[in-house]
Amino acid sequence: MTQQREALYFDLIDKLISCPNGQEPGILEQDAELVDAGFVNTVVQVATVFAHEGNEDGAKFLIHIARELSKEMGLYPEVSNKE
Repeated sequence: MTQQREALYFDLIDKLISCPNGQEPGILEQDAELVDAGFVNTVVQVATVFAHEGNEDGAKFLIHIARELSKEMGLYPEVSNKE
């Protein structure tokens, strides 16, 4: 990942954090070319930093975003409760 792309990921994360509740899908759609596995990984990294800094709400929000995007991309494992 280039530094330029990483900077774009961080900008997109900032937009997501500061947008009004419910506007996230539109923000992600506007920058759809950035929404890839690298972006999801960066979101998780930022969420981890937030958690370590005591920003629990921010961390939970970003983990939720990462999980939903991972599911959409087929990166999130489907776990069955049936045995």
